[in-house]
Amino acid sequence: MAKKSDYLNKKQLVKHIDITRFKDLDKLVAAMGDTSFQARNLSRAADIFDMALREKDGMVFLCLAGSLVSAGLKKVITDLVENNMVDAIVSTGAIVVDQDFFEGLGFSHYKGTPFVNDAELRELAIDRIYDHYIDEDELRVCDEVMTNIFDGLEPRPYSSREVIFEMGRYLTKHGKKHDGFVEACYRKNVPIFVPAFSDCSAGFGIVLHQHRRIQQGKPMVSLDSGRDFLELTYLKMYGGKDSGIVMIGGGVPKNFVQDTVVSAEVLGMHDCPMHKYAVQLTVADERDGALSGSTLKEASSWGKVDLAFEQMVFGEATVTFPLLAGAVYARGAHKGRKGREFATWFDGPKFIKGGKGAKADKGGKSGKKVALAV
Repeated sequence: MAKKSDYLNKKQLVKHIDITRFKDLDKLVAAMGDTSFQARNLSRAADIFDMALREKDGMVFLCLAGSLVSAGLKKVITDLVENNMVDAIVSTGAIVVDQDFFEGLGFSHYKGTPFVNDAELRELAIDRIYDHYIDEDELRVCDEVMTNIFDGLEPRPYSSREVIFEMGRYLTKHGKKHDGFVEACYRKNVPIFVPAFSDCSAGFGIVLHQHRRIQQGKPMVSLDSGRDFLELTYLKMYGGKDSGIVMIGGGVPKNFVQDTVVSAEVLGMHDCPMHKYAVQLTVADERDGALSGSTLKEASSWGKVDLAFEQMVFGEATVTFPLLAGAVYARGAHKGRKGREFATWFDGPKFIKGGKGAKADKGGKSGKKVALAV
């Protein structure tokens, strides 16, 4: 019988790509612009991302879907946050909790192979993500930590942004690794939204929290996805004239950000501009009509994305994302760009237009509090 250590080998850890080490990726990607197919598309996507960063009154939303952190792209995301190249993140729960927060607790992902006996992995409590592995027992620890975080919050409804802010605070005090984007976003005051927050370890955490509170007859924490949508819509409405979206994968994060334009109209801002800049890296096919592969031109018909600066790139993210991020980083637009610190536009459940809310590092509270109710 195989042992767990036969699969979870410390010599076979997934290592994260460091885009700051490669100074000439911009030259490579620029040269790709004179080729064809997806190489040319990727080159134009880099141009669009760079343009979004150079907007004087602009903001950039990063959307994340897929197994990005577990596959070695954690530092790519962290570097974008640390260098003021991202103003808000919308993600799946797995990337934020089961992958980034999980590694922040001191755990790792391991290189493996898809050609393996999955029944044996199940017996050993090892979960497989195509060609790499994660320890199920360590994931259970992550679930328990999330339960503890929920237990420590005042019983009331929370947006995912509020809970993830507390996760970042937890990592600064109790984390074993400090190179993840959840902690970086906490320090840089970059809000993270996870519209389907229960679909990950946070879900197991809140299920146990609520189950215990119900048994005890005590009030409990709940998740408010409507508030997530409202908060992100407010950022679109008041965060700046021109917005850009960089979408890695598709799914809920992609639609959530695009829908903020329509939501702003519902709230009465009929002149809210469509997202001016939009890039998507995906392997999904548009022909089945599903969201992940729907083109940005299609999104324009819904009034969500402007057609002038949009680019689809059909390629797998572990290849295309480091090239895109590394090329734009090498161009240096971030050097003169200040972080928007949108997390300071909130103070708990309160929205503060223009900021001056509670900051992560100081914990102070200032500014006029405006209730989220419209």
